[in-house]
Amino acid sequence: MRARDLAVPVALAAAGLATLPVLDELRPTDRPVDALAAVLVAATAAVTLLRHRWPGPALLTAAATTSAYLVIGYPYGPILLAFAVCVYGVARARPLRRAAAWSVPALIVLLLHLFQDPLSGLTPGLAWVVVPFTIGAARRQVVDAQTRERAESERRIADAERLRVAHEVHDVVGHGLAAIQMQADIALHLRDTRPEMAHEALTAISAASSEALTELRATLAGLAPVPGPAQVDDLFTRVRAAGVDVDLVVGGTAGTLPPTAYRVLQEALTNVVKHAAARQARVAIHHRTEGVDLSVSNPAPGSGHADGFGITGMRRRVEGAGGTFAAGAADGIFTVHARIPREARR
Repeated sequence: MRARDLAVPVALAAAGLATLPVLDELRPTDRPVDALAAVLVAATAAVTLLRHRWPGPALLTAAATTSAYLVIGYPYGPILLAFAVCVYGVARARPLRRAAAWSVPALIVLLLHLFQDPLSGLTPGLAWVVVPFTIGAARRQVVDAQTRERAESERRIADAERLRVAHEVHDVVGHGLAAIQMQADIALHLRDTRPEMAHEALTAISAASSEALTELRATLAGLAPVPGPAQVDDLFTRVRAAGVDVDLVVGGTAGTLPPTAYRVLQEALTNVVKHAAARQARVAIHHRTEGVDLSVSNPAPGSGHADGFGITGMRRRVEGAGGTFAAGAADGIFTVHARIPREARR
């Protein structure tokens, strides 16, 4: 039992016992207070200690001791505060219907002292139940609403994190598998006629799978490094090895790509490897002081397209970093364009 749990019962007992002599003088027509009155006041205050663990039984017990005090004829006083605290406790701790199921019998017990003249004290008696009950029920609703809001917020955070990891894994695994598939097709095609090139393709498959596994482990561990120039060069090397002719144009003062820009570049080139009819792509990277402009384009017959998981993931990354993103086909060319700040928006 914690010391603060005793604060309310001790305060109620002290207030009740301290005011008994005063009440005796103010209400000379009531029965004079004596040792029994003090015991009932102290007992009712002590019952409030149970309001958290057993709120219903505590309320009925407080109603019984308070009713006994009033039936005997002692003057109205702070003993009713202890009863009200128990009413609040049951309304705070239990759903509305269950709290009412405890409070109604408690009210009936409390009003037993009015048996001879039920109308004279009915309204005050109701007030000692209705007011604390309403406050307790309102407090419970507020706390329940806060709990639901907190749970919903945690769920949204968890969903966002799962989606982020899904996009990370998609980018890493998708790019690696696209390169591996292309090299495997080359090896199958040339295994009989040019076995030396098939061997080169198998070597490329081994390297691509190793790099993809390393990057996947780093991503899942949350330790993915900031992509440097070497990683960007390796990305272009893998794409070219997969049979795509990459034309690279770099403008501005070359520097490290923001992680978001690297992922967009990786996913856009992966889409070229997997889906493009013509095995060529043009990449333009323009470094600016405040960010990077990036575009990847490739021949694409027709003008319609539907955003898949990859494009949706790229748009989410870029907009989440405070940049702008566009993807679409025009005049037989499909282009992915992104403008990405060097520091993610906070």
